[in-house]
Amino acid sequence: MTGGTEMRVGGACAALLLVAAVVLTSLQPLMGQEGKATKLGDITIRDPFILADAPSKTYYLYRSGGGGVEAYTSTDLESWKGPLQVFKQPDGFWGSQACWAPEVFRYKEKYYLLATFSSKDKVKSMTPGWQPADQFPLVLRGTQILVADSPKGPFKPFQNRPHTPQDWMALDGTLWVEDGTPWMVFCHEWVQVQDGTVEAVRLKDDLSAADGSPTTLFKASDAPWRYGQDGRDPKSRSWVTDGPSLYKTKSGKLLMIWSSFGSGGYTVGVARSQSGKVEGPWTQIDKPLFKDDGGHGMILRTFDDKLYLVLHQPNSGASRARLLEVEDTGDGLRLK
Repeated sequence: MTGGTEMRVGGACAALLLVAAVVLTSLQPLMGQEGKATKLGDITIRDPFILADAPSKTYYLYRSGGGGVEAYTSTDLESWKGPLQVFKQPDGFWGSQACWAPEVFRYKEKYYLLATFSSKDKVKSMTPGWQPADQFPLVLRGTQILVADSPKGPFKPFQNRPHTPQDWMALDGTLWVEDGTPWMVFCHEWVQVQDGTVEAVRLKDDLSAADGSPTTLFKASDAPWRYGQDGRDPKSRSWVTDGPSLYKTKSGKLLMIWSSFGSGGYTVGVARSQSGKVEGPWTQIDKPLFKDDGGHGMILRTFDDKLYLVLHQPNSGASRARLLEVEDTGDGLRLK
């Protein structure tokens, strides 16, 4: 009896060990990725966004990847661990064709992911008389907001549709909270409207949906430094709006950095709200903040109170994230 019991127990232990080995083997790639340290300059990324998460004193760098969104973590902005999968597009998801420009914000004790997705559905309405070149697919896209309890996810959508108008080609949504009211600022893409715009829409208090219709803040052609969408022709009749991100200066001025094309390629410009409110009116600052073929930026304040412009460069090929220290002059921003 004793020997039989020992054999059964031994067999059970062996089976458990085998199961554990299989599980560990299946997790090994993920565990290895999470534990591996990588320099920022070795990470291929476009549209970089860094969340400085105060509760954990950890920086999170988000990028599209793995059929959804991935994150790297760091405590010093130099050495990064990852990637971790924080969102994977589920079966039947409306935006199954592409994912880009993820941003994550902490709001009312939860974390919210804003990301742009593309669908298979064709665009039905265009600006009259406008037709982009064939290499730009006319499919609907939009920004959707997802929610999680942790910056590591898993992020879940509120519903299976974008927060931006469903008949628009919209992209690059970002969150701005003003006087307790959440807003999403995003772009109406030039591919659909010829002259790209930056839009703002109020959100419901839990960010589950838009609360009203979008308001146009400005057009790409308003910027005196902009070139056409190909980055070469200053007389082009189509202009890009990309990557809006808002920042309030130490004197209370409300700024928005955004990207288009200028004389040096992909460019980060700055707009200023005359009212100090998100609804503007907005005026364009003549001189870009950065004009050397890099863009889709955001302003990062570090745990030691330094200020950085975070962007990707170059705009084509193997883009990398760059951190450029900036100074808040009270009236605006300038590179150090």
